Amino acid sequence: MRAAFYEQTGDPQVIQYGDRPDPEPQANEVVVKVEAVAVNPIDTYIRAGAIAMDLPKPYIPGCDLAGTVAAVGSGVTRYREGDRVWGSNQGLFGKQGTFAELAAVHEDWLYPIPDGVPTEQAAAGALVAITAALGLTYHAELKAGETLFVNGGSGGVGSIVVQMAKAIGATVITTAGSDDKIEYCKSIGADHVLNYHDSDLDDQLQKLAEEHGKLDFWWETLRTPDIARTIPFMAKRGRVIVMAGREAELQFPLGPFYVNDLKLIGFAMFNATPDEQQQVATRINKFYEQGQLRIPIGKELPLKDAALAHQLQENKTLQGEADFHGKIILKP
Repeated sequence: MRAAFYEQTGDPQVIQYGDRPDPEPQANEVVVKVEAVAVNPIDTYIRAGAIAMDLPKPYIPGCDLAGTVAAVGSGVTRYREGDRVWGSNQGLFGKQGTFAELAAVHEDWLYPIPDGVPTEQAAAGALVAITAALGLTYHAELKAGETLFVNGGSGGVGSIVVQMAKAIGATVITTAGSDDKIEYCKSIGADHVLNYHDSDLDDQLQKLAEEHGKLDFWWETLRTPDIARTIPFMAKRGRVIVMAGREAELQFPLGPFYVNDLKLIGFAMFNATPDEQQQVATRINKFYEQGQLRIPIGKELPLKDAALAHQLQENKTLQGEADFHGKIILKP
């Protein structure tokens, strides 16, 4: 098979493209004929050595995939040849990744692609949709009628949070940085969209929060969150989710936090068990089936351009430089 791989960490140019041995399914594994993979920030962190992991050599990167079952190993009960599947959580903790024509994946980490859902959508949504669903439904239990604010509603995770929160029945307030992105957030269901460049942003947000009885839920996407700023907007027993900022050191006023029964919840999707991820994947598939979830795709490139895709993702994540909106998809 052809695959993208590297022998050592470094800049995007360490990624090679060439022949690698076809994987053989072990017990409870499925070999997937990969039709699309998504590029995620964590892929670039691992490649750059910013997240230290023991990697097989050579190492095939990539967490997400979507495709068709090509072979099954002994003990597999959920899938058979020809089934369309999607999944995430590959390329971590000693496992090879998905940037290849074939990938061997334990069946516990795979989910059926609903009829009518394009393969590219299933791949693009894998990591970001699982992240959003874990935060909204598993960790913080968003309920219909609550008010949610997501900081950055046009981003990879933020746009999914907007759509899922609306599907659950929440009022959604978000921010965006341009007229086009404001219109995009409205198109996916946001009730109120503020421009985060406005000098009076906090005044606008405070007014909206008070109109809705303050915020029940704040989803923070920034790498350097300001929890002290967040607290005055929150309703009693509100929940604050953080999911980024590995190096961030937070400071916030303790008194107003605990006397309002607030909760600060941090999580990484890779800590979720296979059963927990299966549960949220079932919920995600229902969102797809009901037309409540659409993943923005900004670029589609051939798998041989994996190094370029990593550079584009790195520019977008670290420098905020991108001439596209949405996920980067690679296709073998």
